[in-house]
Amino acid sequence: MLFQKTVQKKLDKLFDYLIEKWSVDVKNEFISKLDDCIDIIKHQPEAFPESNKRKGLRRCVVTKQTTLYYRFNSKRINVVTIVDTRQKPKMLNKEI
Repeated sequence: MLFQKTVQKKLDKLFDYLIEKWSVDVKNEFISKLDDCIDIIKHQPEAFPESNKRKGLRRCVVTKQTTLYYRFNSKRINVVTIVDTRQKPKMLNKEI
């Protein structure tokens, strides 16, 4: 599974935010949910619905505030972005 560089930066910021505003336990709970989603994507990449934003782009809701977007082919799964669903929808269009 390949993560875009911007995805890793966004995750790092999200982890920092969760620790700062909530707790390490909340961060760990989020990581657990994210790991579960990634495991499903690795084993069944078609399990999540195709996004209406772009053809071939899949959408995985990690939490009600966080959605992961990815593409896949026979060789690779590419995580395109992870989005705070409370942000402006135009931001997503720029990232995908």
